[in-house]
Amino acid sequence: MRKETKFIPIVLIFSLLFLFSPKTLLADVLYLKNGRSIEGIIKGEDQNNLELEVSAGTIRFEKNEIDRIDRVSAKEIDALRKKWEKQKEDRQKEVFRQKLEEAEGPQKVQFSRDSQGITVSVLLNNKINAALLLDTGASIVVLRKNIAQNMGIDVEGIKQDMELKLADGRKAKAKYFVLESVKVENVEANNVEAAILLDSEESKEFGLGDGLLGMSFLEKFNFKVDHKEKRLILEKLVE
Repeated sequence: MRKETKFIPIVLIFSLLFLFSPKTLLADVLYLKNGRSIEGIIKGEDQNNLELEVSAGTIRFEKNEIDRIDRVSAKEIDALRKKWEKQKEDRQKEVFRQKLEEAEGPQKVQFSRDSQGITVSVLLNNKINAALLLDTGASIVVLRKNIAQNMGIDVEGIKQDMELKLADGRKAKAKYFVLESVKVENVEANNVEAAILLDSEESKEFGLGDGLLGMSFLEKFNFKVDHKEKRLILEKLVE
């Protein structure tokens, strides 16, 4: 009687070989006597010590701490270094993304308060610091003439004349101007409409200080005044 030959499918053979083959190493592995294992790249060693490079730096071990070492090829070490570089780049991108989100989120700006009202320190055109009174009733940023001149602006040479109506009903002559930048701490707005008062003595009389921080700046943000903490909260609007 003829004995049948049994064939084991090729797929099964490869599966069994995979299951029982040694695990492929992607890094040098130190197996310590305390039961722990650490992966990295062996940088150097002598009779008593060994240095292992990991993604965060280098760790030094005494040889008597190590039970055994599994070493990988130079090709696998190169692949591991590339992996670490990629992880580093990803971490840097994540940090940048978080900082960007923080910058675009609500910003709390310190202000001072006196009998005139709320005063906010601003940087104009990245040149001159000024203390402006927060005025939600002013449709435009208002500056004293000397503040504008300190920025190097030829006030008299500006052709666009304006007439401002102040809170007490009085009127004042001014020049229309567009500020390139108005920055309050880390919060910046560009192309901000402004009025430059022509009579500095008159602006003192009106109690404007260096000027007014009006809606041509504030309208670029969701804003809220926290009187208790003395903070102006600004959140840039999505364009």
